[in-house]
Amino acid sequence: MRRAVCPGSFDPVTNGHLDIIGRASRLFDEVIVGVLINQSKSGLFTIEERIAMLREVTASYDNVRVESFRGLLVDFCRAQQAEVLIKGLRAVSDFDYELQMAQMNIGLAGVETLFMPTNPLYSFLSSSLVKDVAKWGGDVSAHVPDLVGDLLRQRLVPTQEG
Repeated sequence: MRRAVCPGSFDPVTNGHLDIIGRASRLFDEVIVGVLINQSKSGLFTIEERIAMLREVTASYDNVRVESFRGLLVDFCRAQQAEVLIKGLRAVSDFDYELQMAQMNIGLAGVETLFMPTNPLYSFLSSSLVKDVAKWGGDVSAHVPDLVGDLLRQRLVPTQEG
């Protein structure tokens, strides 16, 4: 079975993430979306909320599952019996960082990294940017699934009292 891991923090998941996950699901028998638990960073959404969002928005893919992990990504890959990582690249700046990580991962555990260029529609998109726009009441509906947009509005947009 050809199995790949698509890792990230997904705080929150964007349409750019979903594009990469969907394309990967056509290339591999199984894609595991690995949600990083980073206890040194507090996210907008809890790990449980991120996993629930991802499970709902990837439900149409029969070969995608969502799991959380902490520690080294290569250890998670070993535990999942996955020999390939899928990483989306938006710009050259992503490549510089991701290349170093890919070289470390192959050196540590023989885990290959497949770089997938982002669809140009999403090349500027990041979870941080989406959160910033949503925080100020901007419309992010074109950039995230409806479920995520609703949750962002609930969490970030201050209620207006009359």
